[in-house]
Amino acid sequence: MPSRLRLAGFLLLAAFALRTHAAPAKPSARTALVIGNAKYEAAVGPLRNTGNDAKAVAKTLRDLGFAVIEKHDVTRDQLLRAVVEFRATLTGAEVGLFYYAGHGISVAGSNYLLPIKSGYTAEGADDVTLRLLAETKLFNVEQAVADMKSSGALCNLVILDACRTTAVARTGRTRDATSPGGLSEMKPPAGSLIAFATDAGQTALDGDGTNGLYTEELLKNLRTPGLTVEQVFKRTRAGVLERSNGGQIPAEYSRLVGDDIFLAGQAPAAAPMVASPPAPAAPVESPPSPPRSVTPPALPTLKEVAKLATAGKARECVEALQQISKSKGPGDYAALPIEVLLDRVKEDLKDTTTASPAVESASTTCELILQALRDCLPPDHEKKIPFTAKALNRRGDTLLLLGRADEALEAYNAALPLTPDDSYILYNRGRAHLALGSTDAAKADFTEAASTKYHQLKARKLAEEALSKLK
Repeated sequence: MPSRLRLAGFLLLAAFALRTHAAPAKPSARTALVIGNAKYEAAVGPLRNTGNDAKAVAKTLRDLGFAVIEKHDVTRDQLLRAVVEFRATLTGAEVGLFYYAGHGISVAGSNYLLPIKSGYTAEGADDVTLRLLAETKLFNVEQAVADMKSSGALCNLVILDACRTTAVARTGRTRDATSPGGLSEMKPPAGSLIAFATDAGQTALDGDGTNGLYTEELLKNLRTPGLTVEQVFKRTRAGVLERSNGGQIPAEYSRLVGDDIFLAGQAPAAAPMVASPPAPAAPVESPPSPPRSVTPPALPTLKEVAKLATAGKARECVEALQQISKSKGPGDYAALPIEVLLDRVKEDLKDTTTASPAVESASTTCELILQALRDCLPPDHEKKIPFTAKALNRRGDTLLLLGRADEALEAYNAALPLTPDDSYILYNRGRAHLALGSTDAAKADFTEAASTKYHQLKARKLAEEALSKLK
């Protein structure tokens, strides 16, 4: 049955292509299809901000140099025609982007977007009937992902601002459908990234203003120069987490390859340093003023802390966390900023092979993270141990790059007991042993890290390569 349904879908797409008399769209270096569905029938539930979201995303993408196909409140046939039109623009493009805001569900393990007036209902249907109804009345987004990949764009981005929960009460304020099964995890093909407004089992909020929470944060980061594609989505996730108090956690599944792409361009060059004017003469000392009562400074807000972490201001971020901790005690509030700082260290070390000021800075950040973990995260917090292991492991990486292999070995030795199933730490410890001339110890760590009992395939491959060089 699935193969027949897929064949029917391909034939339908081909029919639309043949019936389209307009001239094919001119290829662009960046091209996008933006869909906003809001005016759903009462049985599904209308949405308030999805139309605004699609308009705002389309405008922003045009400002960033994208050729945009923008559609609103589309039926299934209209959506299929839009996809055919979009596909014709992808050949040779640097970036192809598909954005959808509206209702979405999962049926039999596949993800579907709900067009307007679909007539889809799950009541009383068995599994086979549900799949048949979904393939004939809804839109299979996974087919769009495959079409984008086969059309030849170098970088494919799919952004789904749709709910991923199972059935919940319909309020018009969440992006779910009454049918069971919100969107499920998708494995992107090479060169692609799929972004969800919220993780599995959670609700994508429709927002209190003119835009949904996720899209509001996404727009802010899309417009920021100097951010790679991956950084845009990481910072969007951090902003949504902070504003929703952890209630909405965006998720991405990425298999991007090749050089970094800056959607809003590179960051502007720093202004040249200008010599400071000479300091004015010291004023004549006045008699000391009588002591006055001093109001203690206000505690930093969590939003301010999140901004410091996102900006990579590790010292200021950790000092702010410590200030909050001294006043309120350790708490879960510290987890997200620490995670953001850990991600920045990972990015800073990506493809780095030599010592540099950036590596020195990353090493200092790891030390600051360890201080924050000690002072600000509760001892029984579920992320304290894994975060500590990551910070120690990445500090070890920086120390190896800086030529301090003995200190790196100490960091890896401290990290390994915390997460003994992490074969990356074993592999890294082997590198430290090798740098110190302990070939037998290095070989033992590489052999262990290459074991099939570990699930980190990349670490196993690295260990196997290291072993082959020792033979």
